[in-house]
Amino acid sequence: MEKKGNVLMQKYEFGRLLGQGNFAKVYHARDLRNGDNVAIKVIDKEKVLKVGLVDQTKREISIMRLVKHPNVLQLYEVLATKTKIYFIIEYAKGGELFNKVAKGRLHENMARKYFQQLISAVDFCHSKGVYHRDLKPENLLLDENGVLKVADFGLSALVESHQQENMLQTVCGTPAYVAPEVISRNGYDGAKADVWSCGVILFVLLAGHLPFYDLNLIALYKKIGRAEYKCPNWFSFEARRLLGRILDPNPYTRPSTAKVMESSWFRQGFSSKSVKLKKEVANVASASVDSDNVFDVCENQIAAVDENQALAKPTYLNAFDIISLSTGLDLTSLFARNDEQEDIKFTSMCSASSIIFTLEAIARILKMKITKKDGGLLKLERPKEGRKGALSIDVEIFEFTSSFHLVEIKKSWGDTLEYQKMLKEDIRPALKDIVWVWQVEQQ
Repeated sequence: MEKKGNVLMQKYEFGRLLGQGNFAKVYHARDLRNGDNVAIKVIDKEKVLKVGLVDQTKREISIMRLVKHPNVLQLYEVLATKTKIYFIIEYAKGGELFNKVAKGRLHENMARKYFQQLISAVDFCHSKGVYHRDLKPENLLLDENGVLKVADFGLSALVESHQQENMLQTVCGTPAYVAPEVISRNGYDGAKADVWSCGVILFVLLAGHLPFYDLNLIALYKKIGRAEYKCPNWFSFEARRLLGRILDPNPYTRPSTAKVMESSWFRQGFSSKSVKLKKEVANVASASVDSDNVFDVCENQIAAVDENQALAKPTYLNAFDIISLSTGLDLTSLFARNDEQEDIKFTSMCSASSIIFTLEAIARILKMKITKKDGGLLKLERPKEGRKGALSIDVEIFEFTSSFHLVEIKKSWGDTLEYQKMLKEDIRPALKDIVWVWQVEQQ
């Protein structure tokens, strides 16, 4: 099994890059057998193995094969080589639903149409014992006909993984969309947590903004815990009533997906048979692999590499970075050049999405433009203001594990005094809720 040039195993011809993350890239591709458009998610085995995401990747494969629904992004095939895993998945030409919301609120009928499809998909997933746990507009895609597709099951949980009478324990998801019981860390029902996230999405579609927002994460969580939100005056009475039921901070009285589907607002124009699967998954070819053995070839290879290395290097972090994570062994100031002493670093036990959410909020308050670059790099830029003109700040996020990150902040352009003042008075105080340890403190 191999990829030659831009053709994978004589089956798929690679096209343009659609997007990428720390461990995977997604390409547009063409199925050479029938000319269909597909997307190919290419996962780097070595990176996934080194940060301990093997089980998560296997689970994602198992779940995507389990949930075959018109409003869930389909997994057609899984292929593997010694170094890469290839997910052959349905191509969503319309992109993220988030892009539509970013342009402004949707008309109520359009919002209802997307919400109906979302609830239908989530209800089906729940019937299979699958809980998404990271529902948000960025994970909802649209095909060429505007049909909604739920994607990204990387944080999903199966019923077999439940603990304490089917209560999940892992805190995950994007802060603004997370249910109150998830934040409380006392265990939660995955189905009820997904329903809450669907309610937040419905609010965003109708309003064009989040129901719960605060720069301070603790304050944000308090608002979520009390369900403190205000519906704009253009919300219809029935929409307000449904949102009031869904955004109930008590999971025991919050409705299930089935109950949501019974509401009069939801049922307007709803047809459960309006969309069919694009195509049934064909017989799996001999090159296709199972979730249980997708890593087998590579695991021995990685073990052999590690035996010949003095120190294995986690993704994006070298040996010096790892040593400097301990405040007692922080040697940065001994080796930094004068032009490097403006850099500050901190470690965080928050997810990457939580860190980015906080940085985006800081950028808005400081009236700076924030741009996401490849490899976990963000740029905060202010083109005109400041004593010496433009000010540009680079923020780089290094992932050690999914819940442990190193963040480096440094000035790339502009006045140093202005930058230092902004760090002291604005940026560092606003980051305090996500910082575990500052790495360049004078002991």
